[in-house]
Amino acid sequence: MIVQNSPIDPLSDVLGVVGFSAACSVRLTAGGEWALRFYPIALKFNAVRSGGCWLTPEGESAVRLEAGDCFLVAGRPFVLSSAPDLPAIDAAVVFAEDRFSATYGEGEDVALLGGSVAFTDANAADLVALLPSALVIRANSGGAAPIGWLLDQLDREWREERPGAQAACDDLLRLMFIHALRTHLTQAEAGSLGWLAGLNDRAVAAALRAIHADPVRVWRLPELAATAGLSRAGFAERFRVIVGQAPIAYAARWRMQVAARRLMDGRRSASRVAQELGFLSDSAFGAAFRRVHGVSPGRYRASRLGQGSGAGARAGAGETAPP
Repeated sequence: MIVQNSPIDPLSDVLGVVGFSAACSVRLTAGGEWALRFYPIALKFNAVRSGGCWLTPEGESAVRLEAGDCFLVAGRPFVLSSAPDLPAIDAAVVFAEDRFSATYGEGEDVALLGGSVAFTDANAADLVALLPSALVIRANSGGAAPIGWLLDQLDREWREERPGAQAACDDLLRLMFIHALRTHLTQAEAGSLGWLAGLNDRAVAAALRAIHADPVRVWRLPELAATAGLSRAGFAERFRVIVGQAPIAYAARWRMQVAARRLMDGRRSASRVAQELGFLSDSAFGAAFRRVHGVSPGRYRASRLGQGSGAGARAGAGETAPP
């Protein structure tokens, strides 16, 4: 049997150290003159199944949505409405009787299906920071159809509660997030993409792949420059401009993100993780970890494991409201 190793994919590596958990799946039907304000705690994926409405992220202009459009909101309050500038009520009031389904107003002018994702570790912040506060994916863009289908599957898994449903929902939300990131990669200007922009630059991408392939290695600038095929000065400047930080700083941060994920599996001691990642002493590992995560390895693990049991709870509309 021939086993082929998959090529190094930095985005997959980063997604691999981010813990995802599905929080809820929600339906909303509305008609007439209406406006609802939502307060998502993490990420919200929504698809307009029929009709149309307006989306107004807090502090931004209203955007018209039509059937087939999808949107993602990254932890910012937003309003869904029949028209812009209508006074909005808290959506939690509408979902008070049924956390997962609500009908509001007169008639059925619009139907939406939504899903929430919660992140179970701090590594998610690096990815969420790359997303706009609201990402609209139009029906005719090609990116909306997969997300709409995944939301349908999420809704089915969530409601039927069959064995393995939570794991299936977590994986479906992960796929939605990947599709959203891919769409953002194709739509956004390079300056707003952060380190993701490096994936579109041949030289920087080569260095990123090398860093992700060998997180144990203490990378030096000449080694990464050679991998990228550039001079040291040229590479350092190019990497900094595109990624937003120096290459050695990026490599050190990635090493600590890998460390954080290994600490979370509960089977490795901090000393063992330190050894696996090439540190000669626990104190050196602790100092490096604290520089990135702000706390010691032991405290980081204790706080994350303590939060983990509730991260994927079926929060429903009351998460301060769906869809």
